[in-house]
Amino acid sequence: QNEKELRDIVKQQEQKMFQLIDQSGEVTRLKTEVSELKRSLQHAQTEAKVLWEELRGKEHQVDTTSIQERLMLQREVDKLRLLLLEKTDENQQLTDKY
Repeated sequence: QNEKELRDIVKQQEQKMFQLIDQSGEVTRLKTEVSELKRSLQHAQTEAKVLWEELRGKEHQVDTTSIQERLMLQREVDKLRLLLLEKTDENQQLTDKY
């Protein structure tokens, strides 16, 4: 009976250890995501500043079509970056799991 109790305790400790490892991986993933979001925010702020300066310099010659196209393309690039990050995270989780 003592052996059985010890096995149960060891099993519980192993489960707790695996939970901590999973949580640690999640924290790392979230930190990476926060870092990527900060970089995206800085990129968007820089872009907005450039566009604002461009528009201010060309008040009477604004080509809204090209600006809208550039913004649409940038959004697509951002979406693709996010998909890449998600896939990288999924691969990392699978690697960590196995």
